[in-house]
Amino acid sequence: MANTNETTSHLQRIVQEHVPGKEISLAHIIANPDEILYTKLGLDPKVDYSRSAIGVLTITPPETAIIIADIAIKSSGVELGFVDRFSGSLIITGTVSEVEASVTAILRYVSEKLGFAVCPVTRT
Repeated sequence: MANTNETTSHLQRIVQEHVPGKEISLAHIIANPDEILYTKLGLDPKVDYSRSAIGVLTITPPETAIIIADIAIKSSGVELGFVDRFSGSLIITGTVSEVEASVTAILRYVSEKLGFAVCPVTRT
């Protein structure tokens, strides 16, 4: 019978940790989403889909989602679809120009005032 230490000595244990920094890791705008996306996300179904958009952002530390939600609604006419201070997720809805204005205002504020790293805005 082989020694257990000999048979497992070639195995290596790796511990991975995620250490969140001060960053916005996702800033995405979905222009003219299909109606089913609103339904599946639990967003307001009374929307003019021909001129609508959804903005999705992820931020760490996650509590900062509260701050960016405030910036979003104060910077344009968007509505909050979802904000989670535990995961750092924010979903906003409005016209394409409203969502773009909010996302731009959020990225500018956290970059300039809070010293966060920000990702580029992506669009579909």
